[in-house]
Amino acid sequence: MIRVCLVEDQMLVRLGIRSLLDLTDDIRVVAEASDGEEAIDVITKTKPDVVLLDMRMPKLDGVGVLQALSSKDTLPPTLILTTFDDDSIVFDGIRAGAKGFLLKDVSLERLTGAIRELAAGGSFIQPAVTERILRGLVQPQRDRPAIAPADRLTDRELEVLRLMAGGYSNREIGDALCVSEGTVKNHISSILSKMGCRDRTRAVLKALEMGLLE
Repeated sequence: MIRVCLVEDQMLVRLGIRSLLDLTDDIRVVAEASDGEEAIDVITKTKPDVVLLDMRMPKLDGVGVLQALSSKDTLPPTLILTTFDDDSIVFDGIRAGAKGFLLKDVSLERLTGAIRELAAGGSFIQPAVTERILRGLVQPQRDRPAIAPADRLTDRELEVLRLMAGGYSNREIGDALCVSEGTVKNHISSILSKMGCRDRTRAVLKALEMGLLE
């Protein structure tokens, strides 16, 4: 059973998400919080497998929660729940330790898939949000600080990186490229090593900043 902590200040949203997750056989909401300070206390005590985190909350926002838990090395795999209006703080959330993000109007299938991906040690980026970032959040090159180029990626690694940016799992990438899941994992390991990133989410963000996905 995947144990989830749901952090959301709107009661109806919390109830809706909890009701949806109750329809699954392997995911349960074991803790809830309605503000950032409560979230830190609840997450520290319950140690959930995955956290669903709103970014705009009373007392302490989602970035503050991530930073506080990261500083104590008690941050579980965390998925940011966002609306289009929250795009401006998604980057800060990822940099503070979140493993991915999706929109609040997501389908149950996509939500549960993302939770399972994080529980298994992966990350998740919703394609619609990625496209929004490409259009609006990535500043023009002249406004960005220079970034050292990554070691040259192969054409196949660039294909894998683009599919990662699309939010596809390792298995889906393998199916798309007609290779095994193990081969995909090897490509991702090489990409992370060349780009100097700890996980695939940060690799995608760095690729966006470097213009590799444009």
